[in-house]
Amino acid sequence: MSSPNVLAVLGGSGLYEIDGLADVERIDVDTPFGPPSDAIVCGSLGGTRLVFLPRHGRGHRIPPHQIDYRANICALKKLGATHVVGVSAVGSLREDIAPGDFVVVDQFVDLTRRRRSTFFEDGIVGHVAFGDPVCRHLSEALADAARRSGKKVHAGGTYVCIDGPQFSTRAESLLYRSWGMSVIGMTAMPEAKLAREAELPYALLALATDYDCWHVSEDQVTVDAVIAVLNSNVAAARHTLAALVGMLPDPSKSVANGALRAAIMTDRTQIQNGAQSKLDWLIARYVSELDESRSAPR
Repeated sequence: MSSPNVLAVLGGSGLYEIDGLADVERIDVDTPFGPPSDAIVCGSLGGTRLVFLPRHGRGHRIPPHQIDYRANICALKKLGATHVVGVSAVGSLREDIAPGDFVVVDQFVDLTRRRRSTFFEDGIVGHVAFGDPVCRHLSEALADAARRSGKKVHAGGTYVCIDGPQFSTRAESLLYRSWGMSVIGMTAMPEAKLAREAELPYALLALATDYDCWHVSEDQVTVDAVIAVLNSNVAAARHTLAALVGMLPDPSKSVANGALRAAIMTDRTQIQNGAQSKLDWLIARYVSELDESRSAPR
């Protein structure tokens, strides 16, 4: 029996080379924000549909600050995603998180400055709750699946997101450590924020590749060093995703479910048709509910 769940994965292009993935096809998706990073690879595993989108595009051609995160999340939503898992290479800011370890992040600090971080603009205002930025149920399942890959897994941790594409200075790295950050990366934001606006349960599997540049006994982080550790982790990440397919929690129990119900502030009569049509894929049912409530007898 096929599952109603659709697991969407944002990460490297090698992740969809999972043993047993069937009916594989590539799909181009149009969104009101332009095309996503690349064609989306779709397939099925154990009766569950999987969709994979490489954030940086095939060949790693899009830098982190130029990824169209809105187009990516919108495309996954339009393809019917019920759960979203991000897979990201990160630098470790803690001695106990060694290169090669996995971290299932549960908090974020967003230091990005050059990215479009919301779907709500041009006359529509929405404020979603984001105190708990990941879905607890999906994160717990992801951590369990990651442990089955044989990797050391840290359940919980704070991800500080910087614009990049440069790595940190040593002073910055030491500052983030003093704040109590766990890992550092360049891609989780605004991805997690937009997933919440899209009411999609989101969890992040962070693959520690280095000690950033704070660790005095380690060399400064380089692309070669990152790639070497990352390549060794790809098989374990694929194993994790394959195990997660059979452990996906009920999305209706997620903190993301109904996140927009009380978030849209704009009076329906003040929403211009153009702005509404751009977000119909996201807010149509809430606008309809608002219309019905206003037309109901008092």
